[in-house]
Amino acid sequence: DLRLYILSHLPFFQGLSAEQIKEINPLFVDRGYKAGELIYAESNPATRLYVVADGIVKLTQLAQSGKEVMLDVLKSGEFFGSLTHKPKDQYCESAHAQNPVCALSIEGGQFRQILQMYSQVAIRVMDIMTERLKESQEVVRMISTAPVDQRIAMVLLKLADKFGEKTEVGLLIQMPLSREDIASLTALTTETVSRVMSQFQKDGWIKTGRQWVAIIQKERLMDLAPEKS
Repeated sequence: DLRLYILSHLPFFQGLSAEQIKEINPLFVDRGYKAGELIYAESNPATRLYVVADGIVKLTQLAQSGKEVMLDVLKSGEFFGSLTHKPKDQYCESAHAQNPVCALSIEGGQFRQILQMYSQVAIRVMDIMTERLKESQEVVRMISTAPVDQRIAMVLLKLADKFGEKTEVGLLIQMPLSREDIASLTALTTETVSRVMSQFQKDGWIKTGRQWVAIIQKERLMDLAPEKS
């Protein structure tokens, strides 16, 4: 069963037995979303935790300027939304279906019941929240200190690790990802991203096409990307 497989591979449920996964499975509901459809909006009441069953989900946030900034791109098996629902909590980002998406979700109160039932899940949730905080701090550090080519190299490597498929062309990232999206992920202008990507392609490090990027020389990007502190 695909639902059971996805739930059992979530990082906070990996310590549960097959029988325990079956017990919590009915608490989740599934729903499909069309490409471009809004799953939830920033500042809406944060009432549910979501899991990507199939497709790609884009997380965005409105900057002070009013411009929409992309925060992350999620694939099957990744989660988003509210981990610890409390009254008056709000989503701090918006979630959109990048392509046709099927997502599982659970109401916040029911997820809290799972945390109370299984202490190992509660511990894993705390670990995951700590890891995500570190990742957020790393993104802030990158945006505030790294040169533009390093920022783009780091984002391309992250996307390759998550979505890349080995092909004859190279490590292929095949998904609806525009120059504007990469600009949002790196806090750069679209013009700057286009210029740097063109240089990467001229140097033979990458190839680009309509809705795909192929990394030809991953080691070059790794040499360029800033090391994590």
